[in-house]
Amino acid sequence: MGTEAAALTDDRLLAEIRSAAAGISHELDRLTDESARRPSELPGWTRGHVLAHVEGISSALARQVECARRGEKVELYDGGQAARDQAIEDGAHATADEQRERVGAALERVIAAFASLEPGEWEAPVRFRDGVVRDAALALWRELEIHHSDLGTGCTQQEWSASFCHHLLGFLEPRVPEGEAFVLRPHHGDELRLGDGPDSVILEGRLQDLAAWLAGREIGRGSVRAEHDGEAVPLPPIGPWPSALAVK
Repeated sequence: MGTEAAALTDDRLLAEIRSAAAGISHELDRLTDESARRPSELPGWTRGHVLAHVEGISSALARQVECARRGEKVELYDGGQAARDQAIEDGAHATADEQRERVGAALERVIAAFASLEPGEWEAPVRFRDGVVRDAALALWRELEIHHSDLGTGCTQQEWSASFCHHLLGFLEPRVPEGEAFVLRPHHGDELRLGDGPDSVILEGRLQDLAAWLAGREIGRGSVRAEHDGEAVPLPPIGPWPSALAVK
């Protein structure tokens, strides 16, 4: 899994990030104070919360890149989980103009950080997931694409590309419970297997719906069907999202 994303060149990955950022920028352009306060697709979060998170993760990943270029490794969020959560809550109540300024500046910063990389610097180590700069770039791609859909303004997972869906499914393979395997059968495309457990559940649906379901997002009733031992069954439970923050 994840082979399509792994095959992306650095230039192509940067182009995907720019495109995803443009989608967020389009939403910012038409944002009003009223629409910023409306509920998002994420339980308990307004659109303002989602945009505040986009601002925070963009700035955090920019810092990972900027420090990596100096040979430094820093935590994802300065101040950890508590600082991240407080920044989202504070930023959620910003006006539309403040969101445009803050989120726009964060997007410009993070894109500039990746665009300035020399070829060898994409493999520079970062503290984020104990990986390299390229892992941070893939994370930004995920954050921008998924949270654009989370805003609830009309963009849905149906607009996710096949390449993005394959990458997301590979990244979320740890959500498959231990001892189980998910055999994904997209309506168009090859069968995919996640997990190496002996107990298999077959899941059928559009590739985008399969990816959205594993990402914990709402999908249409019946858009993903599950089968176990030849019988239709409810969709199986999944594990937590792979955390980017160290457990202390």
